[in-house]
Amino acid sequence: MSEMALRNAALDIVSRVGENGGYSHLLIHQTIEKRGLSDRDTSLLTEIVYGTIQRKDTLDYYITPFVKNKKKLKPWVLWLLYMSCYQMVYLERVPDHAIIHEAVEIAKKRGHKGIVSMVNGVLRNLQRKGVPSLDQIDDPIERVAIETSHPKWMVKRWSDMYGLEETAKMCRQNLERPTMSVRVNTTRFSRDQVMETLKEDGFDCEESILSPQGIIIFSGNILHHSIFKEGGVTVQDESSMLVAEMMNLEEGMHVLDSCSAPGGKSTHIAEKMNNTGQVASFDLHKKKVKLVAEKANQLGLTNISTAQADARHLPELIGAESFDRVLLDAPCSGLGVVRGKPDIKYSKTEDDIDSLSAIQKELLESVSALMKKHGTLVYSTCTVDRQENEEVIQSFLSRHPDFEVDKAFFNELPEECKDLPGISEWGLQLFPQDFDTDGFFLTRLKRKQ
Repeated sequence: MSEMALRNAALDIVSRVGENGGYSHLLIHQTIEKRGLSDRDTSLLTEIVYGTIQRKDTLDYYITPFVKNKKKLKPWVLWLLYMSCYQMVYLERVPDHAIIHEAVEIAKKRGHKGIVSMVNGVLRNLQRKGVPSLDQIDDPIERVAIETSHPKWMVKRWSDMYGLEETAKMCRQNLERPTMSVRVNTTRFSRDQVMETLKEDGFDCEESILSPQGIIIFSGNILHHSIFKEGGVTVQDESSMLVAEMMNLEEGMHVLDSCSAPGGKSTHIAEKMNNTGQVASFDLHKKKVKLVAEKANQLGLTNISTAQADARHLPELIGAESFDRVLLDAPCSGLGVVRGKPDIKYSKTEDDIDSLSAIQKELLESVSALMKKHGTLVYSTCTVDRQENEEVIQSFLSRHPDFEVDKAFFNELPEECKDLPGISEWGLQLFPQDFDTDGFFLTRLKRKQ
């Protein structure tokens, strides 16, 4: 693909995400598939799209002094300026003059002479004068918000919860692209076997400290490797792997995964039980249930049954106290995964968190009834917001004095997790800066004996 065509494709994607609420990762994937992009073009397209969206508010701050009547600009023009500014400031391998030339050519094809002149003038001013300093922002909350391109309300909210220093670390980490990790299918291979194979094939990888099945991959495309295609490994974030590790699973157990799509945790549970027992995997959406079944089939796991159901109504379908282990990986704001899905941080609101926490409480109320008397329940989310995490647990325990946080959970955590700033009496909050993973919360409940 030519440089012009690639940047045109990138502009289409960032404009759709910014104006129509499209999902960046899906649009990138569709573009790669449709155009059959090379690895090099895929890498550059992904870099430009993710980088521009990830740093949108910072880029807006940088170009604002050079743009008159910004509000009158068509959205695609503004996104063209953001995209070009991102490349000029953050990408070293493309010279400024080439970036400006491509932007001007795109403007010629899409707009009139006035737009062409304006785009050229703004970018040349930016090249000549440099970006404005962030030091002139007096409010520390606003400075972190603009520096890291997070909504101000979000930075303020997290600062109230965790302090500005921890929040700033999290926001800065959110600007970094996540490292890929995979989980070994131990019904087929040992981790040592997979590590040896990958290293022989030129991969740079190391063992995860959060899961004995986990491998972190620093370089090498696992998606093209036969071991992935044949179901030997599953792509999964390390923090997500910690869930099944903390469920204290044994062979032959009956386990409920109440919100299971796309199936990473269900299949991990099935592997931990060595393909024995039964994993009942439900999800609200029929299409997503199909993904779980397909994943189980790819991995050769036969102990997973799938069905569509709203987990809030599962007690009406299943007898009470039916499962040795219950997992509620609750639907959440996703504010722990903004590194991989940067559009999330701009689309979510505090009202969303309010409504989600209400649903999380309903779900926990419902699925807790399905846990056997001596069983345990793991609650997890991929968010870093206390209202969806600790406060959901506190609310549940206040209404159910016969339940408590399982103290053994804290002893069983990996040693490296035991002194983290996110540990509380309610569970473990992992921040992205802790292990270069997703932001993630998990805890384990049991009935008082």
